[in-house]
Amino acid sequence: MSGIVYDTGALLAAERRHRGLWALHEQSLAGGVRPIVPVVVLAQAWRGTPHANLSRLLRGCQVTPDTEDLGKAAGALCGRAGTSDVVDGLVVITALRRDALVVTSDPDDLQHLASSLHGKLALYTV
Repeated sequence: MSGIVYDTGALLAAERRHRGLWALHEQSLAGGVRPIVPVVVLAQAWRGTPHANLSRLLRGCQVTPDTEDLGKAAGALCGRAGTSDVVDGLVVITALRRDALVVTSDPDDLQHLASSLHGKLALYTV
């Protein structure tokens, strides 16, 4: 495992002060691992109200931009898996390319997407 990717459920768990998430986050940072948040994940979680806990979490994260390559790969993955959640697709593609743990509240959908590429994700469920 070379990194961590947060999905929307992880960001929402941070705002709710989920102890397990915060413990994992602190351990990651202490170990020199900066969690990745795809920008579409941030957009899906951010709803305009003050997000003190989420903002604190994001200070330790790398928010990554989406690219044409990622968009095409996520769309193709959703088509192959017969699903429509492109945000999940982007999370899976990002994690598989980086051999990263995914922190999620939706492990079944993400594993389904990964298995469509004959991949296996390491998942931490919040």
